[in-house]
Amino acid sequence: MEFNYLAIAVAAIVPILIGFVWYNPKTFGTAWMRHAEMTEDKMKSGNMPVVFGITLLLSFVLAFFVQTLTIHQMGAVQLAGGDPALAKPSLAAFMADYKDAFRTFKHGALHGVLAGIFLFFPVIAINGLFERKSWKYIFINSGYWIVSLAAMGAIVCGWV
Repeated sequence: MEFNYLAIAVAAIVPILIGFVWYNPKTFGTAWMRHAEMTEDKMKSGNMPVVFGITLLLSFVLAFFVQTLTIHQMGAVQLAGGDPALAKPSLAAFMADYKDAFRTFKHGALHGVLAGIFLFFPVIAINGLFERKSWKYIFINSGYWIVSLAAMGAIVCGWV
C-alpha cells in the first residue's frame, strides 16, 4: 500500500479553495471577522504569500495524514510492521481479498467528517473557550474544517 501523492497534492489545495468560499463576506466571513476580532487593517498587515505558502505546506501534511485515516488497508500494512515485503503471506492474501474495499469517495468523506467532529472540533472548541471566543466563532471554524476534511478524505480515499 503506497501513498497516492497526486491525490494528496489535490487534497492539499482543498482547504484553500473552501476557505475562499467559507470565509467570504457573503458566507461566514463577516461573522467570522466580528467574532475573531479581525479588522481589515489586521488582514492587510499579514504577508499573504507567506500565509498561503505555509497553509499549502501544512495542508499537504494534513492530506498525507488524512490518507492514513481513510484507507483501512494502510492499517493492515502498519500492523505487519510497515513494510509489505517483510510481512507474512497472510498480508498478501488479505490485500488481495480487500485491496479496494471501502475505497470510495463516500467512505473517505465519512471519515473526514468523523475526524472533523471528533478530532478538530474538540481542539478548536477548547482553544476557543480559553481564548474567550464565542460559540459562533468555534462553530464557524469547526464547520470549515469538517467540510474541508470531508472533501480531503473523499479525494485521498476515492482516488484509486
